[in-house]
Amino acid sequence: MDGLQFAKEPAPFVITIFGATGDLTRKKLIPALFSLFLKGNASQFKVIGFARRPWTKESFQKEALSMLSGSHFSHIPEGQKKAFLEKLDYVSSTFDDAAGYARLAELVKPWEGKLFYLSTPPDEYEPIIRNLGGVGLNKVDSGWSRVIVEKPFGRDLATAKELNEILSSQFEEHQIYRIDHYLGKETVQNILVLRFGNGIFEPLWNSRYIDNIQITVAESIGVGTRGNYYEKSGTLRDMVQNHIFQLMTLLLMEPPNDLSPDTVRTEKVKVLKSLRPITYKDIKNYTVRGQYAAGVVDGKPVQGYLQEEGVAKDSKTETFVALQVHVDTWRWEGVPIFIRTGKGLGRKVSEVAVTFKQPPLQVFRNQATDGGQNQLVLHIQPEEGFTFHINAKIPGYTTQVRPVNMDFAYGDAFGESTPEAYERLILDALVGDSTLYTRRDEIEASWSFITRILQGWALDTDPLPQYRAGSAGPEEAKALPASIDQKWRKL
Repeated sequence: MDGLQFAKEPAPFVITIFGATGDLTRKKLIPALFSLFLKGNASQFKVIGFARRPWTKESFQKEALSMLSGSHFSHIPEGQKKAFLEKLDYVSSTFDDAAGYARLAELVKPWEGKLFYLSTPPDEYEPIIRNLGGVGLNKVDSGWSRVIVEKPFGRDLATAKELNEILSSQFEEHQIYRIDHYLGKETVQNILVLRFGNGIFEPLWNSRYIDNIQITVAESIGVGTRGNYYEKSGTLRDMVQNHIFQLMTLLLMEPPNDLSPDTVRTEKVKVLKSLRPITYKDIKNYTVRGQYAAGVVDGKPVQGYLQEEGVAKDSKTETFVALQVHVDTWRWEGVPIFIRTGKGLGRKVSEVAVTFKQPPLQVFRNQATDGGQNQLVLHIQPEEGFTFHINAKIPGYTTQVRPVNMDFAYGDAFGESTPEAYERLILDALVGDSTLYTRRDEIEASWSFITRILQGWALDTDPLPQYRAGSAGPEEAKALPASIDQKWRKL
């Protein structure tokens, strides 16, 4: 993987942010670009905001200064901020006005590299893509032109294919970068190094030694002011089809022959195509969904999902999903993968737990005070690192065994904070490294699996299980790991 090897600086470029007045630009994109500027990964560049608000170049620069006012940049001299802000420009236009794109073309055409970032609602993707093609910004005689598309990539298989057709009508596949910020997290990237860069793990990474895998992405907050959006999405679309499946493919893929982007992504697609379908007949056995009810999170009372603004009183939109999935390959046959994700849970945590099988003969069974199966836990957030749970003898004259932990934390080991996910992913797009971006066939393979579940749920007339906000989710979810005599890890 190019991005794992050496520091890199892109050729001179211009990045256009569509939807530049939105939260993503304020919280992630401008801070990420400023960080790349400070670290020397970007020196010759221009940033153009493109949105409906009647801002000017000067007002965009003023707004961008407020985006850099957080504690993360409090120690940065004002001169460096000013030098960055001078690189900002702005085009005020609707997304379907050809005149706005004509003005944009005049600003960006002199630059060797052109990156277009679609930080807008999905409804705006089509007019933006077609208008970029209309003024020729999708084509280049020299240099390059690329487009970054934010999720959601459709709502089901049909709409995902439709979006891909729109994109491919104006851009070649190698120009399209479908972003999933989860792949920018250091621990997620480290999965490949952990698996394929250590002789101790790869020989054990199969059904002969691994009992089961748990993937947990828990959020303590509710939907807040995003009720309208969440009603159209739900947790399965919002988290499983993208973030969690990206994690899963890196965990389960076969060793790539090299680290070129397409080689890695081809192995990920094979995993998705090997998923055993969950049809409407299997819904009750392999899926659990629920909604959070009123409760207490972090010591504060929280109202239930059905009471949130923008949520229908009879809504059947899930805020929690648990799945048991199987990958029908030689390596993973018989190894269940348990997935759970939800809002309004007891703690914000993202982790992967790989549980190994017991030794064939458990000679220390009677000596174990709390002995369990060996487990490798990859901590994705809030702390990044991993923990290896092994069994060891308690000091003394008798043989007593209990679990102990071997811990690795990024901050302790390297003495520096890890870069923000968007910082890493934007840099990869600027240098043409698509390894951590999602390819068309990968999107469609994941939606093929997810759409069957959505169709099965649509036929289910039972009420959704409710779970108290601040808990670990609905009680019904316990049945999935219990089917192999296991439990969910405590949040």
